[in-house]
Amino acid sequence: MKFTNGYWLTKPEYRLDFATQCVRAEREGDTLALLAACRPVRGRGDVLNGAAFRVVLSAPRKNIIRVQVTHFAGEKDSGVHFETYEEAVTPEITLTEEAACLRSGDLTARARIVEGQWQLDFLDAQGQILTSSGYHGMARALLEEEGPSSLQPHGKSYMIDSLDLAVGENVYGLGERFTSYVKNGQSVTMWNADGGTASELAYKNIPFYMTNRGYGVFVEDAADVSFEIASEKVERAQFSVPGETLVYDIIYGGNPKGTMDLYTALTGRPALLPAWSFGLWLSTSFTTDYDEKTVSSMIDGMAERNIPLNVFHFDCYWMKAYNWCDFTWDPDIFPDPEGMLARYHARGLKLCCWINPYIAQASPLFWEGKEKGYFLKTKDGSVWQTDLWQAGMAILDVTNPEAREWYCGKLKKILEQGIDCLKTDFGERIPVRDVVYHNGADPLRMHNYYTFLYNQMVFNLLKQEKGEGEAILFARSATAGGQQFPVHWGGDNSASYVSMAETLRAGLSMSHSGFGYWSHDISGFEQTAPADVYKRWTAFGLLSSHSRLHGSSSYRVPWLFDEESVDVVRFFTQLKCRLMPYLYRMAMEAHAHGTPMMRPMLLEFPEDPAVEYLDRQYMLGDRLLVAPVFQESGEVSYYLPEGEWFSLLTGEKVQGGTWRKEKHGFLSLPLMVRGGTVLPVGENHGRTDYDYGENVELRVYGLKEGESYTLEMPNVRGEVEATYVITMKDGQPQVSTESSKPFTVKVFK
Repeated sequence: MKFTNGYWLTKPEYRLDFATQCVRAEREGDTLALLAACRPVRGRGDVLNGAAFRVVLSAPRKNIIRVQVTHFAGEKDSGVHFETYEEAVTPEITLTEEAACLRSGDLTARARIVEGQWQLDFLDAQGQILTSSGYHGMARALLEEEGPSSLQPHGKSYMIDSLDLAVGENVYGLGERFTSYVKNGQSVTMWNADGGTASELAYKNIPFYMTNRGYGVFVEDAADVSFEIASEKVERAQFSVPGETLVYDIIYGGNPKGTMDLYTALTGRPALLPAWSFGLWLSTSFTTDYDEKTVSSMIDGMAERNIPLNVFHFDCYWMKAYNWCDFTWDPDIFPDPEGMLARYHARGLKLCCWINPYIAQASPLFWEGKEKGYFLKTKDGSVWQTDLWQAGMAILDVTNPEAREWYCGKLKKILEQGIDCLKTDFGERIPVRDVVYHNGADPLRMHNYYTFLYNQMVFNLLKQEKGEGEAILFARSATAGGQQFPVHWGGDNSASYVSMAETLRAGLSMSHSGFGYWSHDISGFEQTAPADVYKRWTAFGLLSSHSRLHGSSSYRVPWLFDEESVDVVRFFTQLKCRLMPYLYRMAMEAHAHGTPMMRPMLLEFPEDPAVEYLDRQYMLGDRLLVAPVFQESGEVSYYLPEGEWFSLLTGEKVQGGTWRKEKHGFLSLPLMVRGGTVLPVGENHGRTDYDYGENVELRVYGLKEGESYTLEMPNVRGEVEATYVITMKDGQPQVSTESSKPFTVKVFK
């Protein structure tokens, strides 16, 4: 949201009070409390008839400093707050005549005590300024209902701060955004919306960004936080929230990975997902006609063509039309659901069903929920209803414990029938006007926060019913902290190279926002892709953390595109299965530190300025570089950072520190291994959940004489089962391990 007309003038409908001078600094236990006057205080008369902000600095975790800015402290609490995981920190607080400082680990906040000058600096361990809130940075804006001449505090209030951006400083993240990867120059509003992938709207809005200077900023507000990233003031990143209080955290990890580690420690780590979930998922698609015969023909077709399949997904029409959701199989289409699911389980498949938190009026559950008061209500006590999506639908009140228990009880029945996981669709179209929640929460802030409670509720049910380590969702909407309930997919994209590229950009932004896993609809959800798009997207999709064939009005089985599509799906699915000893170790890292499996180049190469704008390639873990092909011709340009690199598919060695332009067939793409790597490649190319250490092939890429590489081998329970130390001696790899399982070694020089 923009409040000014240029640098000098304020928009006429707003009245702005800016923090102008720190007039008081006091230690209050483990916090530092500042009083910021909104005018220069040169005499006693200057303290009258003017605003002042209470600014409290604290340390929720080491290397994190929280800033709470309050204008009117009497504002009613919204009842909606992000869950944070804090630790006992005793910050170092110092007070002098010139400055007041609070230090948390390697991060220091310094408020300068200078007449007529507001300056709050954030410094690293060497005393270098990372960013600052300075002149006309911290403010309160009043949207005056009676015009700019009004002296009464009527109207809508906003709290604002803006932090300096250095020369060459870029901003990343803010959730799943389909716009440019670097956010400089953009206006971004945190408002979850079902807007597809070709607009500035986003399903997953996360009020957290990081920069290439080694720190991040998390605005702790579930409202429609508005960010102006080098836009209203091109020298600053500005953020504003409705109300009288602004809370934000400066998070200093020293580099992007370290910052991600701290952010996810504060807001929650991604769960470790079951190994089977990393295999290929196949869907009925959305509006297609299907029954057990159709589903079985798809599953049989994949098996006949030797294409590994781990999960089959039943989309919306497993239930009767107009009844979404009643959680009852349509008896006209699936007369024997328990028998059908048992038959598919016998074939080694896991099974998924589509759900959402909306209850249509035609569903028998509507009347039950209405009677018991389990839905969102209007202010007059009526059930809030709409025809948008389902006729007469109501929305589950996730703040009501009894409503959650009732809803989960319905889900439990389909889990007992044989469903293994759930696609938690929607959660974005949550009303804010004339809405009352069971717990009295502020509807504005519940709009985005709804998805957190929705997905948390279902994820916890799956943990309870399926066991720890077996729970997985396929979720569309999210807010801060939602990374704890994976996996999330990218929403309704289109069947084109352009949409494929915007899908990747969104995934990179998600990776900067704390989400360890991320998926997308291979070949696009809307329309039906040409065969070339399908094949290129398949390579990208199967080199993502999770891989799903899903669409809107047509099936996504490969033989409906062309015969070569069958070969492509088979090749890359089998390749992913064999890479699981490496990939599951990366999943364990995502769980332990929040480091995403699909990584923007900046996370692995923060010292290389050439990677700062790269949005058509990524690292899959810390050792593999993937550059999807976005052209029918097979031409692709990509950048290799300094060092030796090896093609995983051909073994060719190339030198980095340069751009490369290549042409690839459909069974190939740039898939490069960093030199100095030992990559474990599994024996099993038909499943993703197997004994990774049995007959593993240790591929040694560019390890120099005398160099050693330590490789940790996971098992499917997320434990390090064996450690291998590989050392090059006299040109040959020497392997030290306590594992008794057979392995082979292959060297690439």
